[in-house]
Amino acid sequence: MKRDGAKKADHARRWSAPLAVLLLLAAGSAPAATFYVTISGLGGEPDYAQRFKMWAEDIEGSLKKAGGDATTVTLQAPTREQIRAQFAQLANDAKPADALVLMLIGHGSYDGVEYKFNITGPDITGAELASLLDRVPATRQLVVNMTSSSGGSIAALRKPSRIVISATKSGTEKNATVFARYWAEALRDPAADSDKNESVSALEAFRYAQRKTADAYDSQKRLATEHAVLEDTGKGDGEKTPSAENGEGKLAGAFTLVRLGANAAAARDPAKKALLDKKEDLEQAIDKLKYEKAAMATDQYKRQLAQLLLELARTQEALEK
Repeated sequence: MKRDGAKKADHARRWSAPLAVLLLLAAGSAPAATFYVTISGLGGEPDYAQRFKMWAEDIEGSLKKAGGDATTVTLQAPTREQIRAQFAQLANDAKPADALVLMLIGHGSYDGVEYKFNITGPDITGAELASLLDRVPATRQLVVNMTSSSGGSIAALRKPSRIVISATKSGTEKNATVFARYWAEALRDPAADSDKNESVSALEAFRYAQRKTADAYDSQKRLATEHAVLEDTGKGDGEKTPSAENGEGKLAGAFTLVRLGANAAAARDPAKKALLDKKEDLEQAIDKLKYEKAAMATDQYKRQLAQLLLELARTQEALEK
């Protein structure tokens, strides 16, 4: 009997150790607070000005309903100095464990060397935006550049631990974009939550907005002039189809962008917030494990996945009580 008991104890230790490590890694990536900054630039024409303003307000409304420890700021056609002042405040307020989401709506330009975001007064370059982002202590950062020519900003903005999404695949796609409209939709449409966990990740929002944008061009029988891409390795040029095979999307899949339904309610309930954090940690650990599957022994992958799924089920059950 003692021998059987020792075997069971050893079995439990072997199963619990990997789970503890995975949870530790996931918990280390979970943000304590999230700072959302949406900037809509100059429209140039009344129609564009109204459109950019409407999309920015749509995003702001969804974020404020999502719950959790978040700070939401929206700047309409600001100057470069106003943007710098906002980032100086972020640099002062944010902590390393926090997350930062920067969303740019409007017109952009690219001359083959440098990307610029069109704002009131002198435009701001991609390189300057990157410098401002670098000064913010939040280690997990998401930049969603939804302007024309936004693909030209990827080289300046990309960085390990930073997710960069652009409405265009390159700086040469210069026509006005509609990606921002569908990105705003992704923050409030339950259909964007493809895995039905009542949270929309950056990767899910990207795929939703990308699909809706393509559908919009198809329905109007127009040739698409924008092709959204995602880069989160710190070294790529962006992928239209991020996956474990090309290495893109790992960080984006683990980045909770907005919570829906019961998760949004739990984020506002101090009694349930810790359980929600644990649930999201487990979901992030599962996503990361799937990206690492190819480099693992099959039995090791299955064992760790089973552990995480079991713990996730237990946590979900506790959350629903």
